[in-house]
Amino acid sequence: MEHLTNYLSELKKALDTLDLKAVQQAREWVGQTQREGRQLFLCGNGGSAATASHLANDLGKGASYGRPRAERFRVTALTDNVPWMTALANDVGYEAIFAEQLRNLGQEGDLLIAISGSGNSPNVLNDVQVARDQGIRTIGWCGFGGGKLAGLVDLPVVVASHHMGRVEDVHAILMHLVCYYFMEREP
Repeated sequence: MEHLTNYLSELKKALDTLDLKAVQQAREWVGQTQREGRQLFLCGNGGSAATASHLANDLGKGASYGRPRAERFRVTALTDNVPWMTALANDVGYEAIFAEQLRNLGQEGDLLIAISGSGNSPNVLNDVQVARDQGIRTIGWCGFGGGKLAGLVDLPVVVASHHMGRVEDVHAILMHLVCYYFMEREP
């Protein structure tokens, strides 16, 4: 029982330190991207890849279904095209699996949310650099003090924890804080 209460206590501490102004700004940028008909890109590794895919699902279906075309989200998780990712990993290098996709798909004015628990994943950092070179605005969801990602993105949202499970838990909550704002609005 002690492990359960300790885990939840530490999770609450991480949530209590979340910068809600940064979360609000991220949500506003996502909404602006949608209103302008721009593309939202997402990336991450492991559990962060799952969060990116989940966010794409919730915005692409949950916040878009039944709405006119102009109110739908154009969202792509760069984690989801497995053949393209494996070809890039094999032929170019794992550090290029997101950046090379973004070179093909991204346009100035789009938005990238890069998710990395450590903030130091080379493939995520490379994707952010390509985004910046292409005039794509960047948000970083990270933990562990933010790593290199926090200093590279336009808007860092840093989870104050050095425990990967709790960082990923908070990232899932961030995802729902963004998605449900749009899902629960009146059509």
